[in-house]
Amino acid sequence: MPAIEETRRLPYSAEQMFDLVADVARYGEFLPWVVATRVKSDSDTEMVADMLVGFKMLREKFTSRVSKDRPREIHVHYIDGPMRDLDNRWQFRPLGADACEIHFSVTFSFRNALFEKLAGQYVDRAFGKMVAAFEERAADLYGSSSSSAISVA
Repeated sequence: MPAIEETRRLPYSAEQMFDLVADVARYGEFLPWVVATRVKSDSDTEMVADMLVGFKMLREKFTSRVSKDRPREIHVHYIDGPMRDLDNRWQFRPLGADACEIHFSVTFSFRNALFEKLAGQYVDRAFGKMVAAFEERAADLYGSSSSSAISVA
C-alpha cells in the first residue's frame, strides 16, 4: 500500500494552515487534478465532501468524512470512490505566533491492481505538486515567505 509522510515548517500560524486545509470547497482553485468539490455537510468538528479529480480523460469521484480538531488535526476518512482505502491526516503544531510545523501522512490502496501499480510509480511526484500547491496557496492568502521542508518518509 503506497504511503507518504512529510513534515514541513511554515511561516504561518497553525490556525491559518488549519483553515487553509479545512477549506475543501476551494481546493479546485489551487490543487492540481481537483476538478470540483462539493461539501455535503459541514460543522466545526466534521465535514462530508465529494471531490472530483481528473487527469486527461480519467475522472473519479471520492467521498470523504473529514474530522476536524481545530487547530491541531484534520483526519480524512474515505467513504466511497475508486479506492479500496484512503487514510489522510494533517497535524498542525504551533511554533510561536507566526509559524507552525505540519505533519502530513497518507496511505491508500486502489481496488484495481493496475491503478495501484501506476499510482506507486507517480505518487512521489504527484505528492510534491500537491504540497507545493498548498504552500503557494498559503503565500497567496497570508503573504509570501520561505519555508523549510523535512522529509520523514
